[in-house]
Amino acid sequence: MFLVTGITGNVGGATARHLLAQGKKVRALVRDRAKAASWMEQGVELVDGDWNDAAAIKRALEGVDGAFIMLPAVWAPSPDFREARGVIANYVEALTKTPPPRMVALSSMGANRTSGLGMITALSLLEQGFRNLTLPIAYVRAGGFFENFLYGLHVAQGGTLPVYYNPTNRKSTMVATNDIGAEVARLLSGPAWSGHRVIELGSMVSADEVAAQLGEVMKLDVKAFAVPRAEWPAAFEQFGIPKGQTGPAEAMFEAVNSGWMALGVQGIEHVAGTTSARDVFEAARNASKA
Repeated sequence: MFLVTGITGNVGGATARHLLAQGKKVRALVRDRAKAASWMEQGVELVDGDWNDAAAIKRALEGVDGAFIMLPAVWAPSPDFREARGVIANYVEALTKTPPPRMVALSSMGANRTSGLGMITALSLLEQGFRNLTLPIAYVRAGGFFENFLYGLHVAQGGTLPVYYNPTNRKSTMVATNDIGAEVARLLSGPAWSGHRVIELGSMVSADEVAAQLGEVMKLDVKAFAVPRAEWPAAFEQFGIPKGQTGPAEAMFEAVNSGWMALGVQGIEHVAGTTSARDVFEAARNASKA
């Protein structure tokens, strides 16, 4: 039995699918059973609660062979990241009282740093918060998700994919959430390890390459267009981030554009992605036609 958090999201869902495909039993911590009804139909055991409840996390951890832990995405965090700090404290409390035989935590490229990260600061805090836990932990530092470009299927009809990567030909680490799920499932069900380990997950890809692959799926000539820096706040507000609270999202892309969030941190493992942006676009387009 393996605990999966965030099962109604992309990464948690991909992890659960891969575990179920291996014939493993899956348990999920869920806040809304209705949203997870399809998982229950597939045999997933649901535990009521969420990451803001240490007691619920502890219940979900009881008797599992391994656990996949992640933080909720908060696009407009408080200046002190108290939302992430609160969830991390709940995890630490539960993991100290009921440690699983092994755990995989979703992190991000750049989480080895402690400043200039924007939203990724939450994942740096996660790694720091788990540092004193003695159970075997694997931190999966994933690249940017190809799924974050799916808006292109709707907005790139004119041949332009607006992006926040600048320059658009600079490669940065990117990955499909399916590959994250596959790697997490492999770590949970594969050979045991001791101590803490870090895995960089993804491949070096540019926004230009993503746009070209989108064009192949749409049968158009699509070019990436770097949204001018001055227009970022208004653009992020259109995505639902409250006015005046877009700073962490802006800082995250500035960190990526600075060029240092790349593969090759010394002394850690690396796993390349096998799912391309083209695969992600193709799957999404086929799903919309079904």
